[in-house]
Amino acid sequence: MNWETAYKKTTKNIEVSVQPIFLSDRSEPEDELFVWAYKVHIQNNSDQQVTLRQRCWHITDAYGNTEVVRGEGVIGEQPVLEPGQSFEYTSGTPLSTPSGIMVGTYDMEVEGGGWISVEIPAFSLDSPHESSRLN
Repeated sequence: MNWETAYKKTTKNIEVSVQPIFLSDRSEPEDELFVWAYKVHIQNNSDQQVTLRQRCWHITDAYGNTEVVRGEGVIGEQPVLEPGQSFEYTSGTPLSTPSGIMVGTYDMEVEGGGWISVEIPAFSLDSPHESSRLN
């Protein structure tokens, strides 16, 4: 994965990179089903161990409808990242529109006490089924 072209955001020396991928083989445009995978890379560039405890996603479709998804960890895990370590995972989301946007946060527990809210960069969900319009 080429993380150089990813959407990136750094919060308190925790860098989150995201690469969305449209899944044409899982999508059914005629039934208003558009599916994306997104690959996430989390890099701990801080000097403290952190544990990803919770996630919160805001998923907005092309009509401006937003769904908020909260849960523990990611993909069934609560990864622990020592200083210098990284963690990668892949997940996905469906939409009923051919485009949208996602943004979110990870709540991380810091070793020794305390919490930080790490921002996930906003990223665009674009499919080849979205028609471009000039205003």
